Amino acid sequence: MELKRVVVTGIGAVTPLGLTAKETWENMLNGVSGADDIKQFDATRYKTHFACEVKDFDPSQWIDRKEARKMDKFCQFAIASAAMGIEDAGINLETVDKSRIGVIYGVGIGGLRTMQDEIESYSERKETPKFNPFFIPKMIGDIAPGQISIRYGFHGPNYATTSACASSTNALADAFNLIRLGKANIIVSGGAEAVITDPGLGGFTSMHALSTRNDEPQKASRPFSASRDGFVMGEGAACLILEELEHAKARGAKIYCEMVGEGMSADAYHITASHPEGLGAKIVMSEALSDAGMKPEDIDYINVHGTSTPVGDISEAKAIKELFGEWAYKLNISSTKSMTGHLLGAAGAVEAMACVLAVQNDIIPPTINHEEGDDDPEIDYNMNFTFNKAQKREVRAALSNTFGFGGHNACVIFKKYAE
Repeated sequence: MELKRVVVTGIGAVTPLGLTAKETWENMLNGVSGADDIKQFDATRYKTHFACEVKDFDPSQWIDRKEARKMDKFCQFAIASAAMGIEDAGINLETVDKSRIGVIYGVGIGGLRTMQDEIESYSERKETPKFNPFFIPKMIGDIAPGQISIRYGFHGPNYATTSACASSTNALADAFNLIRLGKANIIVSGGAEAVITDPGLGGFTSMHALSTRNDEPQKASRPFSASRDGFVMGEGAACLILEELEHAKARGAKIYCEMVGEGMSADAYHITASHPEGLGAKIVMSEALSDAGMKPEDIDYINVHGTSTPVGDISEAKAIKELFGEWAYKLNISSTKSMTGHLLGAAGAVEAMACVLAVQNDIIPPTINHEEGDDDPEIDYNMNFTFNKAQKREVRAALSNTFGFGGHNACVIFKKYAE
């Protein structure tokens, strides 16, 4: 069977760096940090007081106010990102075959705010328990693609993927595979997350996973620096419109780039820690290259998982060095989490978007917050981590890594489109 080709024809985003993909990208290139003291609740009771929150988001711009009250914030983010992606792709909703359009979104945790609110409400009146009738449909992760399909009448494949921080990369991989197998013409794919809440912050704090650099939150996410002390929580959503090439050409769609490969693997090592030698990371990148029919030297940019954790950054750097060999010193590497924070289940979608735009514009967003002398002896700095400033270069192809608790690894590859 000859597999169909898949292209990216639209993007949309709501992130700590901006309320659109354009604003997010511009702030990435300018090395802007989205971190600040948490505004949604009093976080001073915790060891970590800051996060990368989405600023000034107004759901009524995208959703009827009455309907928005029936949705958790992660779902509101998802709908906004999808709406922008669909508009950017120029899809004519009056003429397109909606039975051939699907929605697959990655969600790592889902409606944690809704869960917290309902439990607090229940605790106040245990004798006469009363739950919101929208509690369950607000909370469940799969409601995001469900709501998007209801909004637009898309009858194609529809579900959520959950693999912790690899969730939305798995969503993109599934969408890619379904299209190239001929199961759909278009899939609205991406990820959404909004768990900057008491239980979210408290849970990750108790694991000692978060940075505690409360005096300098904008400098807290510092991947590949010796002084890194944990990740910074983020929230938001991003959407990629993936489309079968001939379908896109027939309707005259603009094409950002081509999606050419995906990989999936498991560390099979630990519930939260990555394999110390980067075994799963090496396997997943190798699988993606093989799927794309590419060699290591075909990749010009890797958007790494790069969370700013002591163990994870080392293991990923080791995996890249081992798999890419001498080419590891000739490509660019960067962690956009240094600016967006870690969007958990939405991270892969935001970082895939960064890869798409890097390929389109021939420029690499930086890894910010690395300071002179702050070098980790376990990391080979002869590799180009694109520290502190964006770098222009031809980007023929870009690879995006995401790794999740449970040892889940997912990787996708985008390259310049050519006939």
